[in-house]
Amino acid sequence: MNSSNNLLEIRNLKKHFKLQGGIGPQKTVYAVDGVTFDIKRGETFGLVGESGCGKTTLGRTVLRLYEPTAGKIIYDGEPIYDDEKGKANPNMMSYRRRMQIIFQDPSASLDPRMTVGEIVGEALDIHKLHQGKERAGRINELLEMVGLNSEHSNRYPHEFSGGQQQRIGIARALAVEPEFIVCDEPISALDVSIQSQVVNMLEDMQDELGLTYLFIAHDLSVVRHISDRIGVMYLGNMVELGNGREMYDDPLHPYTKTLLSAVPIPDPEANRKKHRIILQGEIPSPMDPPKGCKFHTRCPFATENCKSDVPEWREARPGHYVACHNV
Repeated sequence: MNSSNNLLEIRNLKKHFKLQGGIGPQKTVYAVDGVTFDIKRGETFGLVGESGCGKTTLGRTVLRLYEPTAGKIIYDGEPIYDDEKGKANPNMMSYRRRMQIIFQDPSASLDPRMTVGEIVGEALDIHKLHQGKERAGRINELLEMVGLNSEHSNRYPHEFSGGQQQRIGIARALAVEPEFIVCDEPISALDVSIQSQVVNMLEDMQDELGLTYLFIAHDLSVVRHISDRIGVMYLGNMVELGNGREMYDDPLHPYTKTLLSAVPIPDPEANRKKHRIILQGEIPSPMDPPKGCKFHTRCPFATENCKSDVPEWREARPGHYVACHNV
């Protein structure tokens, strides 16, 4: 993978959780289990997969909200975590300004005891960016940027709708003028009528402010609309990565084909004729993932090789990566 224009480089990143308590030997959840990808400066990288596949954990580990178990995280050419050197970058405060997150559940991510002005202004205080009238002016500017007004700064989160609460969360993320934002399913908790407004606002802000996004979602139609490139996760691993249009028009991995077969087509006639792939069986537990290819227990094309050997992460086409023995 070419690193010349990469803002973020992830190499064999792992995040394992040790479960405490219980009877018997200690168990481990392999939430993210060896993921490699890059995000180019100014692009939107979409990340999709079923619930429980590790998307959110990956996003938080990239920001080091969760400390990685192993791997490398390189931001703008500088390592912020490198297990080979046995160390994490201790100076994360400067990176906190450059890397922010928009959470999935806006009501849970906003402190109900704080006013909107206090919520948005907290990061300004932590990083000592603005004071006095300048601070108040910056808060009002941020609220107007996300479609709210200055009067809202004295209200509390419970006085707003879900869509407005998410706008407050976006204003908070933008307060420190970041370059990179992890959008962790930012529209999944919102009404359908509001989702397009928030997506369009994120796109406008990207153009205006030069932002780079890691956009995590399970709505494939939204990911297709907003993403330049798309990565597909399954049970803690990346199984396919490529250009957004190519991924939808000609997917390579059987799991990606299954996900895309479930996306409805606006034309009712074409939607009825569309072949839907139905997977058999349940998703294996991340505490006890299958050997070999983790998807082989549900894959209709699995061979004996898939049951024993882990597929190599390789470039099947220019810029199109896949982990599958049969591609």
